[in-house]
Amino acid sequence: MSTNASARPVPTPETKLPKVGTTIFTVMSQLAADHNAVNLGQGFPDFDPPERLVEALATAMRDGHNQYAPMSGIPALREAIAEKTERCYGYRPDVDAEITVTSGGSEAILDAIHAVVRPGEEVIVLDPCYDCYEPAIEMAGGIPVHVPLDPHTFAPDWNLIRAAVTPQTRMLMINSPHNPSGATLDANDIKQLTALLRDTDIYLLSDEVYEHIVFDGARHESVLRDRELRERAFVISSFGKTYHCTGWKVGYCVAPPALSAEFRKVHQYNTFCTFAPAQFAFAQMIREEPEHYLELGAFYQPMRDRFREQLLTTRFKPLPVPGGYFQLVDYSAVSDLDDAEFCRWLAIEHGVVAIPLSPFYGTPPDGQRLVRLCFAKSEATRDAAIKRLEKL
Repeated sequence: MSTNASARPVPTPETKLPKVGTTIFTVMSQLAADHNAVNLGQGFPDFDPPERLVEALATAMRDGHNQYAPMSGIPALREAIAEKTERCYGYRPDVDAEITVTSGGSEAILDAIHAVVRPGEEVIVLDPCYDCYEPAIEMAGGIPVHVPLDPHTFAPDWNLIRAAVTPQTRMLMINSPHNPSGATLDANDIKQLTALLRDTDIYLLSDEVYEHIVFDGARHESVLRDRELRERAFVISSFGKTYHCTGWKVGYCVAPPALSAEFRKVHQYNTFCTFAPAQFAFAQMIREEPEHYLELGAFYQPMRDRFREQLLTTRFKPLPVPGGYFQLVDYSAVSDLDDAEFCRWLAIEHGVVAIPLSPFYGTPPDGQRLVRLCFAKSEATRDAAIKRLEKL
């Protein structure tokens, strides 16, 4: 009997994310592997987490903490987060109702968006912005509204942001310290933000995953410091960024009880819970070695300063870096290629991987010649990259 008569065509899905391909981070890291290039692209340290944390993880596994954690996070970790938040920002969130541990900051961002954004509602994002923002909004049926930051300083223009608000605006997303630029919001920005959102029904998502990496004696202006803002905000943090263990994928969200309740509805059907042994390890680390997060800016500042000095021996022009562990450089003295082609050329022909800025934009600025380098690397890695860049 012929099988062709009953054969059915294989359905071809209509993509839900037509603008999404392989992320630029995966593309550039593959180029690094293919061409034995020094990888200053993807934002991860190439040095180890604190030994105390590693030992605490091993102990937690040996002690049998290898099964599902509670959906919202183990109590000891949520207690430690509450203590840390109060110490840093003067506000102690409710351990049971306002803190949720997630599988990384990216999960928390997606959960927050899906918790409150409905189809057809608008979400304001400030370009350049991290590349997971727009897909998460679109998967929720929302409409991303791109508002450009200053192309030179990456500061917000509050008049432009105010003009973007419509009756359909459901959420505003901010990020400080900012990826990719390292720019930070100051106290005046917080005042402007508070005034903008006052008397509205707009929710705020504050991506603060680099919160402890702030330089030159400045303080991180967390949304959690401001009562008005935190009453409408999802504040996202990342243990991976703070403790040099991005592969563990553990973060958390602080939000008021009503928002946390909606957030957890999404979280429990997304990942439900997060890697249990790491939660025990982080709880111990936060309490026993608070100097790690308190002194993280001081840990990274010499790396930033040395890397900037080294870049001055190349044809790259480094931009200011108030926070985070990324360095933007202007390559216009080296090439007229657009940023994506320049990064391919740099990786293939000169063995250094950078990240172009254009994927961080809805509409990239015409003629922008900037790429992102990560300086959260060992001295040997940074030195190897500089030797190759000096030959350009």
